[in-house]
Amino acid sequence: MDDRQNIDEMQSMDDRQSLGERQNDGQGKNERQGMDERQEKLSRYISYLLRHHPESAGINTDGEGWADVDELIAGMRKTGREIDLPLLEKIVREDEKGRYSFSEDRSRIRANQGHSFPVRIAMTPAAPPETLYHGTAQKFAARIKNEGICKMSRQYVHLSPDPQTAARVGARHGEPCVFAVSAGKMSRDGYAFYLSENGVWQTDEVPPAYLKIYSL
Repeated sequence: MDDRQNIDEMQSMDDRQSLGERQNDGQGKNERQGMDERQEKLSRYISYLLRHHPESAGINTDGEGWADVDELIAGMRKTGREIDLPLLEKIVREDEKGRYSFSEDRSRIRANQGHSFPVRIAMTPAAPPETLYHGTAQKFAARIKNEGICKMSRQYVHLSPDPQTAARVGARHGEPCVFAVSAGKMSRDGYAFYLSENGVWQTDEVPPAYLKIYSL
């Protein structure tokens, strides 16, 4: 299976990458759409590398998920993908959910969460709102209702701050189903919650007692 097929598979558990916006320079709608599509594909591949398989492009990451920016660009170019530092910065800057971070000197880059390999990203426990939301597909709803939400191959369960965002996440996998999570009660019962740099709530698990289906 080649890396493009792998990207499609790993994307089923990643958030969908947002399309970059580009000012109309008078060259027409088709050209603008072409740039958007190219940027989206590059963003999906960056997500695949930084979250799942950096080795597929000869990239090394450290224990905190950081990759060298020059190494990332060179590795992507070796796969036939045209990218340079200004375009990488544009992708990071225009990602609506802030999935990536540069180091202070901009020499390194990492995904903020969603890794399927072990990383140590320091996160301080935070008090969650009373209710958070989890989006999935209807076909998984019965299992989640009975077993709760598990982190599966990720390091944490990811939760959305509002039902609309959760519904968009669930729609990637089929007909969406949204669960309301009694996060405040979980926190009072001793479950730890963390808030990532880009505003994603995370926890180790959500037992079924704290779940109920939210009506869309």
